[in-house]
Amino acid sequence: MTTICVDVMGSDCEPSVLLEGVAKALELDSELKVLVAGDASVVEPFARDHERAEALATTEVIAMDEHPASAVRKKKDASIVRAASAVRACQADGLFSAGSTGAVLTAATFGIGRIKGIRRPALTLAAPGISGKKTVLLDCGANADVQPDAIVQFAHMGRAYAQVVLGVEEPRVALLCNGSEDTKGSELALSHHKALAEGNCGFVGNAEGTDLLAGTFDVIVADGFTGNVALKTIEGTAKFIVSRVKAAAGESKRAGLGALMLKPALKTVAGELSGDEMGGAVLLGLRAPVVKGHGSTSAEAVASGTLACARAARGQLCERIAKACEKAE
Repeated sequence: MTTICVDVMGSDCEPSVLLEGVAKALELDSELKVLVAGDASVVEPFARDHERAEALATTEVIAMDEHPASAVRKKKDASIVRAASAVRACQADGLFSAGSTGAVLTAATFGIGRIKGIRRPALTLAAPGISGKKTVLLDCGANADVQPDAIVQFAHMGRAYAQVVLGVEEPRVALLCNGSEDTKGSELALSHHKALAEGNCGFVGNAEGTDLLAGTFDVIVADGFTGNVALKTIEGTAKFIVSRVKAAAGESKRAGLGALMLKPALKTVAGELSGDEMGGAVLLGLRAPVVKGHGSTSAEAVASGTLACARAARGQLCERIAKACEKAE
């Protein structure tokens, strides 16, 4: 059995949404156990009603608008803090939370701990591609400023993720830049390019923004500032396209009929772009798998994130990252 601790508090959604997702995950995976962290009135009835669920009752919650480091330090009984401690104590093999990104990052980094030699954990997402091939993007926002040695570690971590989760044998790594030429980019980007080229990490060159959803590369690395801007741009563009299609469908009967015929295909595309399929971003570089769901998550995304966390634990993702980074030193 693989046990995943799920923090059901702290997101923009009601805990019932997350519990619905946990129930779906339990239905889909008979080898999954869940440790549900949250208020006793929420988690204990759920644990009683589900055979492979156990309650981790807590009394505090870290809200989205609280300062992450300060809140984690002061609220020792917060659900995310207790969840991370449970993983460290080997009560669970991984962690899923849709709470504050900063709180999850801080609690997981200090509660679970980093893999030996890893400078900084990185938020990692498998983005959908035009050809159906996913591209691993990291860092998606955990570290705004990244030194050259850390970007090389991101590349090794991204390769391990692509191998374990996506089944890519020899992942090709690229650096997100403003041009494909080796000479393009800021001074920092050029230093990143040089370090990656010398890092024995499967680096093949620069990637442009148009490569993010093209499936051109298996792994694209960036500092957290650039990666987060790229990710939010993709999300915003997707919302714009969906809203415009809906608006256009109501302009005439012909447009409405066309939209009706395209609805199944559009629903599939919307599902890929919503993140429900992967469940969230994985925080790589820690001693156990941690999946960070979107604050305004859905039951489907929670189920997917919980199952993705379990797959990462079973595939020994963290151990493979540790070995990859050890060889690179």
